[in-house]
Amino acid sequence: MSLTETLLQLAPPPEMLLLIVGAIALLESLALVGLLLPGVVLITAVASLAGHQDMAVTSLLMAAFIGAVLGDGISFALGYTQRERVTRLWPLSRHPEWLARGARFFQRYGSLSVFFGRFVGPVRPVIPLIAGMLHMSPRAFLWANLASAALWAPAYVLPGYLLGQTWQQLLTFPAGLEQLLIAVSIALVVLVVAFSWLRYQVSRSGRVYRLLAQTARRYPLMRRAWLKRSWRRGEVPLASWLLLIFSLGGLSGLTIAIIRQRGPFPIDLQIQALFDNLVVPALPEASLLLARIGDMYGILALVIPWGLWLLARRHMSAFAHIAAGLGGIALLNTLGKALIGRPRPDTPDYLTGSLAYPSAHASSAVVLYGLAAAFVAQELPHQRRFWAYWLAIALTLPMALSRLVIGVHWFTDLLGGGLLGLVVCALVRLAWQRKPRASLAPCPWLALTVASLILLATRVTLLPPV
Repeated sequence: MSLTETLLQLAPPPEMLLLIVGAIALLESLALVGLLLPGVVLITAVASLAGHQDMAVTSLLMAAFIGAVLGDGISFALGYTQRERVTRLWPLSRHPEWLARGARFFQRYGSLSVFFGRFVGPVRPVIPLIAGMLHMSPRAFLWANLASAALWAPAYVLPGYLLGQTWQQLLTFPAGLEQLLIAVSIALVVLVVAFSWLRYQVSRSGRVYRLLAQTARRYPLMRRAWLKRSWRRGEVPLASWLLLIFSLGGLSGLTIAIIRQRGPFPIDLQIQALFDNLVVPALPEASLLLARIGDMYGILALVIPWGLWLLARRHMSAFAHIAAGLGGIALLNTLGKALIGRPRPDTPDYLTGSLAYPSAHASSAVVLYGLAAAFVAQELPHQRRFWAYWLAIALTLPMALSRLVIGVHWFTDLLGGGLLGLVVCALVRLAWQRKPRASLAPCPWLALTVASLILLATRVTLLPPV
């Protein structure tokens, strides 16, 4: 049985899908519940099932619209009638900053905050609640609720619906690859969850960190080693040390296996066949574009404005650490390719004489976006730092996978490049964390981002790939 047929058998009937879409839209807009529910992911998944069954899109949009209106309406009524009691409800009792953030948003935009707030993730489930607590006019709230839901429903439902209309073609794989795809997807989800859990546990407020600290205090030898590795406020950078240990161990084992293999692994051939048979409009063109963005010229275009700003603000230490990371990964890529000598699966003219392992695009993207995420995260509150890391992952994965679409790397080349990049990131962070550092804020991030994008567009337009 194919993967498509399996998914169709597991899919609910059309009537149930409408109820599920409405329920997700309601819960995603509902105060308290919407703060914890990954509504975008769920509604995209259900809408894709509906699209594959050729359900009427108008019915699907109406279900999402009604659910969104009811969710905001219930939240407004809860705030309007309960007011002071709301702050004692979980999880707002544990996170009063959520209400404070929503209140600032409401004070800034007034009645329009109900309309705008539906499209702003961090405040979406809170704004109707605050509007009720502040006794906004019910009539004004109703019109804002209806108008925003009318725009929100197609924006959230149609992408998943269109995906469902085309996934039959996307999920037609060669025999034997469906099990591989499922196994890789499960492994990726497990790694993502494990990364999130471990990153929190080894921070100062995590249980693993506290347990290790308590153990170290009991034994003089461990206590001296613990204190020697501590940095500002007595915190030991466990996350950076664990990242170095795991990534260096994984890189060493993979490199030894590749040297002994003297050719592609079976999983390399299977994944190459998967991408050869993956027919998606504009995907090859997008991958070639990413190839230019991720090469030496593209990376320089991205970092030059930020480097100049660091120098202008006399953040010499941060500039030196980031430059060392980018320069170090370029040198290690060159040495690794020369020493291991692994040929590419395909070598276009502009890559003549270049070798495969490790993938320079993958390793450079990990260092660039990983260090950027680490430096941004240190300026954020602990509960918001994960956004910087997930954004870095979201930017790195397409860059790495584009190399498989073009066909210039094996899958294990990407793994080796990613692990090498993590080793460099860990070393740079450990060097940075040896002593207290001055804050890099405030930073004109919007102006610097625009400058980087302008330089990147110039590079893509005028310069050939390297």
